Amino acid sequence: MTDILIVEDDLEMGELLKDFMIKEGFTTHLSKTAEEALELLDKERTGMVLLDVMLPKMDGFETCATIREKQNIPILMMSAMTDEESKLLGYDTGADDYIDKPFSVRILMAKIKALLKRNNSSECNETLVGYGIELDPISRHVTKDGLELKLNAKEFDLLQYLMEHKGVAVRKEELFNAVWGFDCFTEPSTVSVHICWLREKIEKDPNIPKIIKTVWKVGYRFGEQI
Repeated sequence: MTDILIVEDDLEMGELLKDFMIKEGFTTHLSKTAEEALELLDKERTGMVLLDVMLPKMDGFETCATIREKQNIPILMMSAMTDEESKLLGYDTGADDYIDKPFSVRILMAKIKALLKRNNSSECNETLVGYGIELDPISRHVTKDGLELKLNAKEFDLLQYLMEHKGVAVRKEELFNAVWGFDCFTEPSTVSVHICWLREKIEKDPNIPKIIKTVWKVGYRFGEQI
């Protein structure tokens, strides 16, 4: 098994990251292309993927989406593309987190450990049920009235957190910290954007939400107040 698969076409950067991960005690493999990485993922169990966006031929966004079609392992994207649209595209294609280049290695390691910890803890959770929705944290599979829902990584994590706290008003700041992490530099307002996307997929009428309700000046609540 490989703990961390690094997909980086800059060999100097890739080798530096690989050496650092090994010093931190992780088994690590470095792939220079998306095609090489996807081939490895088909053959070997992998703990998480550290994925560069700017790759030759198949870029990081397409690679991320391809991985998500087959596996639910954590994916952390790295990129010098720091605009909001690129970050949202990363999350929409299935990334669990996004780090801007150049980055602090300490921040990178904090994000990696947080993702691995979150992924390991989720494996202990049972299927969550409510309002016709069934969410399996282990397979990261979710259905509504028996039909599969296609959620991106952040939509899934938001739904899971809200369902785990069913009937409780959860503050936006708490949702942001739980899903994006304390050290994430994305604007907290992205929570509202992802909630809107999520409602479009699970609500009968997204404009009159019955499942994920807005709690004025607080945040959001899954279902009725307990």
